Amino acid sequence: MIDGLIAGRLMGDASRRTDKMGRPYAVARVLARNKADEEFIVNVIAFDDAACTALLALADGEALSLSGSLTPKVWTDKQGIARPSLDMVAAQVLTAYHLGRKQSAMGESNTDSF
Repeated sequence: MIDGLIAGRLMGDASRRTDKMGRPYAVARVLARNKADEEFIVNVIAFDDAACTALLALADGEALSLSGSLTPKVWTDKQGIARPSLDMVAAQVLTAYHLGRKQSAMGESNTDSF
């Protein structure tokens, strides 16, 4: 297991599912890029209620950051080329919405420059 932090954009909408024991979870796909501008698909699953809620509140193409455990994978595309991907069990999800809420709660202005 690798602890990781991923930033990228949601590919499609996240979906809510239920396991055989009736416990809810969420799944999503995130498109992330490295410093060389190579794209990676991150298959995300979240069991934590807060992480599930955050994923389900986002729409296709929205930016997010995730932390959790990573498992590297390789898949083969239609042309037979091996492509890297990652599976992540997300422990936490951070979005621009969460940052705005935190700043508001702390009495900070959202118009400050970084």
